[in-house]
Amino acid sequence: MPTPVKPQHPDTARRRGRPPSAAARTAILGAAREMLAEGGPAAITMEGLAARAGVGKPTIYRWWPDRHAVAMAALMEDGPPERPGRARSALQELRQQLHAIVERFSTPTGRHLVTLIAASDTESELAKAFRNHVVMTRRAEGEALLRQATSTGEITRRIQVDVVVDLLYGAVFFRLLMGHAPLDTTFVDRVMDHVLRGFKR
Repeated sequence: MPTPVKPQHPDTARRRGRPPSAAARTAILGAAREMLAEGGPAAITMEGLAARAGVGKPTIYRWWPDRHAVAMAALMEDGPPERPGRARSALQELRQQLHAIVERFSTPTGRHLVTLIAASDTESELAKAFRNHVVMTRRAEGEALLRQATSTGEITRRIQVDVVVDLLYGAVFFRLLMGHAPLDTTFVDRVMDHVLRGFKR
């Protein structure tokens, strides 16, 4: 009697085979941006992405778990041109990262996504993708930058990093989703200056 074949876990199956190339990733994100511009998040399907990017669906799944995650990646990696030069400090890099969030969600596609997210259920796939692939990812980056700033002496070690991170990103994403007041780089600068006042060396 033949030995039953044990079903593969999806994650295990995805890890096998040839790793996806950088060119394939670029093609997928480019296709996603085109589809977002044409019809918003609802226009993005895995089948449509694969056909337009010229890749197989398994290649897309090796990078992202669903179409909403692809949409978020397409938005966040399609920001304004990089500013010349590198940030001279962790705090400057943090400021630039927050500026980039604001600028990317100020695009027509970004504003459309925000409208859909604000109107959706918190457990919808779109809301989860926003939370996991934008909010939590950027928050983790910000936390790492703040810890770097404490280690290099830019700010005092007595700062509670987790609290300060929530103050910074909470202010930005609250105003982004509520839309009760303008969200721009000037607001980001004011938030950073107020929150970090007293902690700088």
